[in-house]
Amino acid sequence: MLENLGIATEGGSARAKNVAAVIVTANMPPFVQSGARIDIDVSSMGDATSLAGGTLVMTPLKAADGEIYAVGQGSVIVGGFTAKGQAEELTQGVPTAGRVPNGAIVERAVPAEFDDQGVLTLQLRNPDFSTAIRIADAVNDYTSQRFGMRVAAERDARTVQIRRPKNVSAARFYAEIENLVVESDSPARVVIDERTGTIVIGNNVRISRVAISHGTLTVRITEAPQVVQPEPFSRGETAVEPSTAIDASRPNARVAVLDGPDLETLVSGLNRLGVKPDGIIAILQGIKSAGALQADLVLQ
Repeated sequence: MLENLGIATEGGSARAKNVAAVIVTANMPPFVQSGARIDIDVSSMGDATSLAGGTLVMTPLKAADGEIYAVGQGSVIVGGFTAKGQAEELTQGVPTAGRVPNGAIVERAVPAEFDDQGVLTLQLRNPDFSTAIRIADAVNDYTSQRFGMRVAAERDARTVQIRRPKNVSAARFYAEIENLVVESDSPARVVIDERTGTIVIGNNVRISRVAISHGTLTVRITEAPQVVQPEPFSRGETAVEPSTAIDASRPNARVAVLDGPDLETLVSGLNRLGVKPDGIIAILQGIKSAGALQADLVLQ
């Protein structure tokens, strides 16, 4: 690539400060045709410290089959930055990753036989039997009035199949179907990210009556090394004597009774305990182990 740009690489290794080796990725949207433009993501794969102000040279984008589907090129937009001095360095965001909006031109379209399909299969992002049945009922109610026939059937918690009526445009029929309003049934779920301390509690979470006592043990270790000087006119040497102080304390634990018919009661009960996010994570895990949390506990 460097030789094609006029940079001689023979006779030694070429090393330029303003050149970065990057990985370029893109997602091919459905129904995209040749000549369309798509966004591309650029990430550094070498020792580059920032891609700010950089320009991506013409890069072919290959799929898993080895074929080139798009070609990317353009100025890289970076959200983070880095500033470095002799004694300190400040970095905000991720300066080694950026994006080129509309930076790739599709050269090879993915064939899609959309008009030839007589059956449309809907895949639910959140599998739920109640939601699948509601979707099928809503579609059948509409098609019964519009075409005089029932065309939808739920297969399982994730799949709903819809048969397209004859002599009806596929795009027009599916456009009418997607405008139907269906109330989804969200599952009762608590999602916990232990790395960031993030806790997300769904609206349908219920909790049975349970008593909670939470108290944490705090251990504080302090290192205070002392310098020992030798006596005057002696042959001793200056030495550093380690000194460690350990302090352990346990705050008074509080007992709270939680009985949550709704999300607000559960959150207010946890707030009464005055615990931090890591403590709430431990409490929720304990409630789940006790069988009082009527929801799925998802740990990430």
